[in-house]
Amino acid sequence: MQTNPTHSSLVAVGDSFTEGMSDLMPDGTYRGWADLLAARMAARTPGFRYANLAVRGKLIGQIVDEQVDVAAAMGADVITLVGGLNDTLRPKCDMERVKGLLTEAVERLTPACEQLVLMRSPGRQGPVLERFRPRMEELFAHVDELAARHGAVVVDLYGAPALSDPRLWDVDRLHLTAEGHRRVAEAVWQSLGYEPEDTEWHVPPPASLPPGWVTRRVADVRFARQYLLPWIGRRLTGRSSGDGRPPKRPELAEYLVEVTE
Repeated sequence: MQTNPTHSSLVAVGDSFTEGMSDLMPDGTYRGWADLLAARMAARTPGFRYANLAVRGKLIGQIVDEQVDVAAAMGADVITLVGGLNDTLRPKCDMERVKGLLTEAVERLTPACEQLVLMRSPGRQGPVLERFRPRMEELFAHVDELAARHGAVVVDLYGAPALSDPRLWDVDRLHLTAEGHRRVAEAVWQSLGYEPEDTEWHVPPPASLPPGWVTRRVADVRFARQYLLPWIGRRLTGRSSGDGRPPKRPELAEYLVEVTE
């Protein structure tokens, strides 16, 4: 891995994790780790260009059909690909199909960029993760195999203690907070060979007193009403939170937005 490289362009491909949920900005848009990473890279390289094709709720088949060829045609220095986790959270999931589609995506993207970045996605502690852990770990093992075969970089977020800490996850229990996204940006930054800005990004925040029983139950009820039930409803009706939603940065264009951490 080159130390302190100079990259002139970045394309991000994926779902809500790469779109930036739940790193909410005052204007109602989402920022996220990919924007933070692009801002750092742009600060080093005048004329740096960035596209983010990720859309919330996308399954790996949709990512392949809607984003992969678009990203490949852009000819960016760096492409990040994170996908398949939404598939593993579905009641019925054909893991062989998911792995096959991920393989197809990697095979299309590898020759189209200087460096492809894959990830072992973070997983929040709790019963949901335990239920789907075998599928997730099967997916991540395949990510490792693809990276070894195609020379991709793997960012291991799943193995980072900080990113399993519930305090770095939003109230929907599906997406990272702003601090979580900051840590992911740092992890990718270092994996690309840049000088670390936070050598302890993987270390959990200092210990704090857990919330009381009543507070936890209120939070559980709020989570079920606002997030879990609507999520189940979308699964049962075949809908997605990203239906009809375009990517936030569909063109590979100069990145002029200043993003502060």
